[in-house]
Amino acid sequence: MKKSSTLLYSLILSIFFITSSFSQSQSVSKILPKTAAAASKTTKTITVEKIEQDLAEALSMIESNHVAGKKIDYNEVFKSSIDGMLHTLDPHSNYFDAKEFEQFRTDQSSRYYGIGATIGDLSDEKGKVIATYIRATFENAPAHRAGLRYGDKIVEINGASVLGKPFSDVRNLLRGPRGTPAKLVVEKYGTGKRESVEIIRDAVSQPSIAESYMIRPGVGYIAMTGGFNQTTYAEFVEAMKTLKANGMKQLVLDLKNNGGGLVGQAYRVANAFLGTGQTVFTQKGRLDGTTEPYRAENSNPETMPVVVLVNRNSASASEILAGALQDHDRALIVGETTFGKGLVQNPFPLEYGSMLLLTIAKYETPSGRLIQRDYSDGNLYNYYTGGIDAGDETPVMPKGPKAKTDSGRTVYSGGGINPDVVVKAQTITNEKARYQQKLNNPIFAYALDVAFGKVKAFENYRADRPIMFEHDINVKDYPVTDELYQSFKKFAVDKYKYTPAQIEREREFVERSLRTELVTAAYGSTTSFQVFNEYDIQLMKAIELLPQAKQLALEGAKAKANASRQKLENNR
Repeated sequence: MKKSSTLLYSLILSIFFITSSFSQSQSVSKILPKTAAAASKTTKTITVEKIEQDLAEALSMIESNHVAGKKIDYNEVFKSSIDGMLHTLDPHSNYFDAKEFEQFRTDQSSRYYGIGATIGDLSDEKGKVIATYIRATFENAPAHRAGLRYGDKIVEINGASVLGKPFSDVRNLLRGPRGTPAKLVVEKYGTGKRESVEIIRDAVSQPSIAESYMIRPGVGYIAMTGGFNQTTYAEFVEAMKTLKANGMKQLVLDLKNNGGGLVGQAYRVANAFLGTGQTVFTQKGRLDGTTEPYRAENSNPETMPVVVLVNRNSASASEILAGALQDHDRALIVGETTFGKGLVQNPFPLEYGSMLLLTIAKYETPSGRLIQRDYSDGNLYNYYTGGIDAGDETPVMPKGPKAKTDSGRTVYSGGGINPDVVVKAQTITNEKARYQQKLNNPIFAYALDVAFGKVKAFENYRADRPIMFEHDINVKDYPVTDELYQSFKKFAVDKYKYTPAQIEREREFVERSLRTELVTAAYGSTTSFQVFNEYDIQLMKAIELLPQAKQLALEGAKAKANASRQKLENNR
C-alpha cells in the first residue's frame, strides 16, 4: 500500500478507536443497518480486527482499480469517510482537517486575517463587470491604515490586472496569511489618479456585536449577530455601559442569524439579567463532568425591560440565552422559531493537526425543555434546510412536552425556542430579488458621483474624506429627498436604460439603498446597518412590544420573590 493511503488508513482507525471508546458497551452489530445486523447472525462476530482488514483491503482495491488512479485526493476520501461515520450519530459531530481546524480556532477568536475592507463590483448597463471597488474599510484595519477609501477602483493586485474580473476572483486575491503583502494599484474616483499601495495582511477584528446604538430615545439596540466568541461578553459590557450613558432605559437584544459559538459567553450574557441561583441551562451527558446545571451568580442583575429578537437562523448558544430569559420571564422573545440545536460538542485534537468535534451532551433550558429538534431520519439536507416553519407563513405549533415559565406561562420542548410573539420577516420573490440586485449597479454608480461632489445641486452630500467611525446617524444624515430621488431616476434612465416606471416600482428599495451607500461612504459599513434597521419590520415590532416586556419582567420578578419566600418557609 502506498504511503498516502497508509496514512489515511491509520487516521481513519484512530478516529474509529476514539469514537468506539464512548460506546464500548454496545456491540458493533447494534450500530449497523438492519440488513447487516441480520446477516451477522449467520456469520462470525464483527471485530475491530475484521474492520481493520476490510478497510485495508478496500483502500488497496481503490488504489489499484479506481478510474481516478493516481489522481485520488486522499484528504477528501479521508474527510468523507470520517464525516459519513460521524453523521450516522448526529448532525453536529464533525471532522476538521488541519486547515479547517486552524480556521475554527480563528473564528472563535473574534478575528480573521486579511486587509480589512468590504469590496463590491460595478457593472455597466449590459451587465458587464467594469471593476471592483472599495466600499468601506474597518477601523484600524490594514486597509484603513493604508489610506484606502470608498470608491477606490482596484486596478491590480500583486502585478495582475483585475479590471473586469468577477468579485470572487478579486476577493480571493486579496486574501492570504497574516504577514504577507498585497500590492495594490488603485484608481482614486475623485481625481482619476492611480496610486500603488502595499498592504501587509494582519488580524482584523470580527466582533460579535455588529452594532449598538440608541435606536429611539431611551431604547438601546444591541445587534449580537456575529456569534458567541471569546470577546462577546466584553463587547456586551462595553455596549451596555455606553448605551446607559446615553440614557438607555429599555433594550432590544438582536440575536437574529446568530448561529451560536462559545456557550460560556452566552452564559455570561444571561447572567447579566438573572439573579443568583437562577438556572441558566443544564447540560446532560454520559461523561464525568458533563451533567450539571449552570446557575447565575449575580446579586445585582439588570432590571430594565428586554425584548430578544430571534429567527430560524438563531441557533445553539443564542437559543440557550433566549431560552433562559424566556423561562424566567426576564425577556419577551419576538420573531420566528429558532433553529433547534441543543447538542454539546467538544473538540478532540488528533494527530497531524486535525480535530474531531464530537457531541457529548444535550442542553436543557431552566424549565427542563430540550432545544434540539428531531434528526432521527438521518437526512442532513432536510435537517439543515427544512427548518421549523421554513417557507410557511403560518406558525408551526410546537409538538414537544409542555413546561412552565416562572410565572406559569406554557412553553414547549423540542424544535428550538418558540417566540412569545411571532413576527415573520418580510420576504420577496426570487424574481424581485434578482431585479433589485441589478438595480444596485446604477445605485452604486450614482452614489459614487454624489459622494465625490460630481452631481450639481447635491455638493453638500460629499463624503470624499476618511470614514468617521462610531457615528450614530440621524434624520439629517444623507436624507434621500424627492429631489435626490428624481435625480437618481434620470441617471438610471439615461445611463442604464431603465424606464421611469421601472424605477418607480422599486422606489422604497432605491431610497433605502441609496442612503445606505452614502452613509457607508461617510461612516462605514457598520453604521450603514442603521439605515436598514428602520425598514426591519421585526425590529420595529420589538420596539412596540417593550411595554409588554416590562410587564413580563414584573411578573417574573414577582414569581421569583414568591419562590424565594416559599423556600424560606420550607426550610423553617
